[in-house]
Amino acid sequence: MTPQTLPANTLATAILPLDNALLRNLILAVAGSLLLWISAKISIPFWPVPLTMQTLVVLMIGMAFGARLGAATVALYLLEGAAGLPVFSGTPEKGIGLAYMMSTTGGYLFGFVVAAGAVGFLAERGWDRNLSTTALAMLIGTVLIYIPGVLWLGMVLGWDKPILSWGLTPFLAGDALKLVIAAVLMPSLWRLLSALKR
Repeated sequence: MTPQTLPANTLATAILPLDNALLRNLILAVAGSLLLWISAKISIPFWPVPLTMQTLVVLMIGMAFGARLGAATVALYLLEGAAGLPVFSGTPEKGIGLAYMMSTTGGYLFGFVVAAGAVGFLAERGWDRNLSTTALAMLIGTVLIYIPGVLWLGMVLGWDKPILSWGLTPFLAGDALKLVIAAVLMPSLWRLLSALKR
């Protein structure tokens, strides 16, 4: 990440207004990658599969940091995983490093970077300021995670398997809940910051 200023209209700029852009970007990227690590390890009982907060955190990092830093933060998280750190939800139990990343979950991990960048792009244009556009941005980001995730899953396991019932439908209810959480939370944070500045 080059030491340039984040877009002035990102939540991260509003929360952490440091003059030193390189320092701010490093702080945010490292903090974001740690938050992703933590979110991958949290499992909440939910139907039909347990719920992790990882996709919510991926998309909220994109929204809060903007396109470039959001994508770079998620890429840093993936580099930590590729280096063998047990940062993913299935590590170290199901393997670590590139071997884990190239397994059935690889497409979703790639989708994280794309989704964070896309959602960050929309947030830079004010989509994170109200409930409806935040929800739409989150929906777009979720689709951008699922597309490479399901395609990769089909390539790894074979399209003769019930790929959609393994890699998509069990997660829809949880992702709908995450969408609602983000749609309420992001505009609320902007309103809170606006009130504090008065």
